[in-house]
Amino acid sequence: MKKEHVQHCQFSVWYPIFKQHTIKSVILPLPQDVIDYFLDDGTLVVPGSHHAAQQTHINGDLDGEEDIQWSDDETTTTVTAPDFPEFTAQVLEAINALGGRVFPKLNWSAPRDANWIALNSSLQCRSLSEIFLLFKSSDFITRDLTQPFVHCSDQDSPDPNISFELVLRKWSELIPGGEFRCFVKENKLIAISQRDYTQYYPHILKQQDSILHAILDFFNQRIQHAFLDEDFVLDVYRDSQGRVWLIDLNPFGEVTDSLLFSWEELRCGGGVGQQQEGPDFRYTTSEVTVQPSPCLSYRIPRDFADLSTGEDAYKLIDFLKLKKSQEEESSDEDVDAAQAH
Repeated sequence: MKKEHVQHCQFSVWYPIFKQHTIKSVILPLPQDVIDYFLDDGTLVVPGSHHAAQQTHINGDLDGEEDIQWSDDETTTTVTAPDFPEFTAQVLEAINALGGRVFPKLNWSAPRDANWIALNSSLQCRSLSEIFLLFKSSDFITRDLTQPFVHCSDQDSPDPNISFELVLRKWSELIPGGEFRCFVKENKLIAISQRDYTQYYPHILKQQDSILHAILDFFNQRIQHAFLDEDFVLDVYRDSQGRVWLIDLNPFGEVTDSLLFSWEELRCGGGVGQQQEGPDFRYTTSEVTVQPSPCLSYRIPRDFADLSTGEDAYKLIDFLKLKKSQEEESSDEDVDAAQAH
């Protein structure tokens, strides 16, 4: 995997090629001040927030222990969220154009590791504040912005110029059991893995032949030889009607999760799949092999560790305010729906 392969897998590169076969999306240039905000390790505040906090004094007692006291006599510290009026207007316009609900991501990654902080553990967003909260809490987003070429073999070559973008995709209710990751080597589909391999979906076992044929037909007719590289990874979704959609496109290398395969066997042609006709199709075959989600390790974030030591109470305040706002909006929508009936 070289840097140019990663560059080619940016959403804004592959989306125009396969626009007819994927979910409707809007791509917005990401201003530098917004990038700086995402990378700022300081207080987490989302747009529209305003906090006035009292200063903390730490006094040592005779036993050497620290006593934290809050003083009403000191000047308060005001923490205000940064303001991005032009970018905010663009995002809101895009959200409305996509039906009011979107799935956000950057050039390559979505903040899947931060869904613990989202309402109902979903990446569905209705506002800029929800997008910002997810992005500020995601290591995947930080990696996109700081180390997009970390696993490339040509580290001595200069990094390509990257224009970072916010991608907003029209929200679609995708059933995890319908998602599959496909590995392409030399323009040949060599391997297919169940995307959510941590769960057992009985329908995959029952429909394995029809699933395999549907994905193969889609690849042969819509994808093969149409992309810039010969080696790449694509995520697809097979809907209830049996139609296959392109969801994402990724580099063929360690930066992409190999799921039920290893990269060693994929580089050799798909492991056992190289001894058979067609791709090697792997999926979870029983509940005995169900595993915990790999994103669970991200559910105790640095922000909450800061809370336990008293380093940043504003993060919790902002999080709780956003949760309350979301619940109030949901309650208002229920009332309006009831009145309409």
